[in-house]
Amino acid sequence: MERFNPFKGMGVAVVTPFNAEGGIDFSALGQLIENQLAGGADFLCLLGTTAETPCLTADEKAEVVRFFVKQVNGRVPLLVGAGGNCTATVIDYLTHADLTGIDGVLIVTPYYNKPTQEGLFQHYKAVAAATNLPVILYNVPGRTGVNMTAETTLRIAHDCPNVVAVKEASGNLAQIEKILAGAPEGFEVLSGDDAITYELLLLGAAGVISVVGNALPAAFADMTHAIREGRTADALAIHHSLNDLYPLLGVDGNPAGVKTLLAQQGSIANVLRLPLVPASTKTAEGIAEWLKAHC
Repeated sequence: MERFNPFKGMGVAVVTPFNAEGGIDFSALGQLIENQLAGGADFLCLLGTTAETPCLTADEKAEVVRFFVKQVNGRVPLLVGAGGNCTATVIDYLTHADLTGIDGVLIVTPYYNKPTQEGLFQHYKAVAAATNLPVILYNVPGRTGVNMTAETTLRIAHDCPNVVAVKEASGNLAQIEKILAGAPEGFEVLSGDDAITYELLLLGAAGVISVVGNALPAAFADMTHAIREGRTADALAIHHSLNDLYPLLGVDGNPAGVKTLLAQQGSIANVLRLPLVPASTKTAEGIAEWLKAHC
């Protein structure tokens, strides 16, 4: 089987807008999608961490999938978050969910139960065997409590031909460089951290699954595309312009920061589902100051 990754360039981990009553605001979501596509997004990721997926019901998740498929209508590839910390449950979802119109699945390392490296390998091997869709691994130890090593990532990549990439959010550049150096043909790295995307793209990453791209798709797409086109000076200028924003978006957790930014832009209501809450007043003031200075 020839390995092919359809997820390259600037992808967006799309937020789930909620209305004042706490329901999904599909009108706002549709406009966000259009803004991201107009800004140059190359693909969209739905039902990821940024979407507050753990706080969505099964029916809501199915409705979100249907909405994205209809709204995007094949204009860019769609990547759906489908991970979990029970292998059998993930397989059941991949086997029975209606993923018509979805181009790949993002599978986070199992969280809370902290599997060994062998457990991670066996989990991904079983999950990859359960779907014909391209699979992207997602390593985010700050959230899951376990780091998937470069050796394990490469073992999965060599053993599972439909595993096409890893979204790396470990922040460990040495580890990511090992993956890039040892990757089999067609297996790629995607940045899972906006703040180091510039560096990772220079090292050879194929793209990013971005948070800031929700609110500033044109800027982040321009940076991503400039590096891929060899215009590193242009990319560096954009990267520098965003440097003060990155920590503001993360200090109170994701997606609290980016939802504050989007609310200040007038795109969505600043509503999250418990246990998440909006960013602090101090953070909101910092984001407002950044917007005033740069936009």
